[in-house]
Amino acid sequence: MKKYLLTFAVIAAVFGSLSLRADTSTNLPDASLEQRVASLEAYFTGGDPAASVTGTNGAAIAANPPIVGSPGPGHNAWMMTSTALVLFMTLPGLALFYGGLVRRKNVLSVLAQCLGITGLVTILWWICGYSMTFSAGSPFFGSLSTYAFFKDVTGAPGGASTHWLSQDVFAMFQLTFAIITPALIVGAIAERMKFKAILIFVAIWMFIVYFPLAHMVWSGTGFMSGAANADAKIKAIDFAGGTVVHMSSGWSALILCLILGKRLGFGKENMPPHSMVLCMIGTAMLWVGWYGFNAGSELAADGTAANAFTTTTLATATASFVWAMAEWLVRGKPSVLGFCSGAVAGLVVITPACGWVNPNGSMIVGIAAGLIPFFAVTWLKPLLKYDDALDTFGVHAIGGTLGAILTGLLCDPSVNSLVPMQTNGVANHVAQTIEQLKAVGVTIALAVVGTIIAAYVTKLLVGLRPTEEVEIAGLDVAEHGEEGYHGS
Repeated sequence: MKKYLLTFAVIAAVFGSLSLRADTSTNLPDASLEQRVASLEAYFTGGDPAASVTGTNGAAIAANPPIVGSPGPGHNAWMMTSTALVLFMTLPGLALFYGGLVRRKNVLSVLAQCLGITGLVTILWWICGYSMTFSAGSPFFGSLSTYAFFKDVTGAPGGASTHWLSQDVFAMFQLTFAIITPALIVGAIAERMKFKAILIFVAIWMFIVYFPLAHMVWSGTGFMSGAANADAKIKAIDFAGGTVVHMSSGWSALILCLILGKRLGFGKENMPPHSMVLCMIGTAMLWVGWYGFNAGSELAADGTAANAFTTTTLATATASFVWAMAEWLVRGKPSVLGFCSGAVAGLVVITPACGWVNPNGSMIVGIAAGLIPFFAVTWLKPLLKYDDALDTFGVHAIGGTLGAILTGLLCDPSVNSLVPMQTNGVANHVAQTIEQLKAVGVTIALAVVGTIIAAYVTKLLVGLRPTEEVEIAGLDVAEHGEEGYHGS
């Protein structure tokens, strides 16, 4: 009897706190104790609160007391925190990381590009981007109008995969992903592209590449949404954005920097980072913010989020160390830039895998992330002589592709039950890896074709590069009328 009364007291306290926030004008029908217990269990497990439960007599009991139509305060709190962390990755994290790596005459141009992209993408997301990405639709596109101008995007729970999360919080969380993805492209074309050209390019690119790709990978009707769509033609898994964010931006960055051409003096004069201090600060901010990126992608404060938090830490720290040690062996000294580049590479490679692999798998990811992107940056780039100014292709394209493949090889169904293959047999891992490779191919094709279209349309409209005089003097003064530093 005491146990029964204690259970009732806990339930009453939890749901009482929820009901205080509910509209008091609504008359809630009575719910049985068993219904409320079932709803409480659903809250803690992230389950469907409307599902029926089995009573003590074995009979099915209709669930869905209206109180569960309220969002869960714990999950909302975690996701608002995660949203702020992901925005922190772009502003100020990525801005300072990139800003420190360019020459001092161009530092403000990088900051302005990150700020401008943030504002532009936010507006596009509000108009129709969120609707195109996450509304039901074809396997390739969502609806332009379902959530246009945030119609029906409220504090109520958002749908089948977000039973306890307010839809407006989910929309803001996904917005931060949409912001940082095109901002990553800035690294490849730094110091030599007009500000207005970047804004026009990004606006076109979001509609051609990002919105369709994010829908295909993450929506319930997506063509490559292996975890959310049972009818997906390609049953790929991407926990936090290996294909959607890093591959799309990285491969697009390569194509855009080839179209744009090399910086004046590239290969003839030294172009060192002007501030490794800013680069290190930006790297640290990216690392901290990435916990919202990866662990937040579970959309709940649960065990899977905890696993993503753990695997992110292990892979990132390992990759940072391995990259620096490889640099020590090859070049004779471990640089701060090497530690920073390795950390970012580790974050990139673990991103698609963080919610699918166990901690031991994440260590393998970290070692691979510290070696393969390192050789892409130090060997492949000089060999092919392309001017990827801040190594966006080597870290994000190569790293994102590597992460997508390793996700298939290392995913563990005991970590996440949504893995399409449900055993750890070799054949199942091979099958999942094949699905990952299909998704890689589609992503590369979309990014390449979309970037070519967006770049040449932009070139036709406003041109891509500033004059040689502006580029030599630096973009800060000519494009923004300001200097990052005054004096000698």
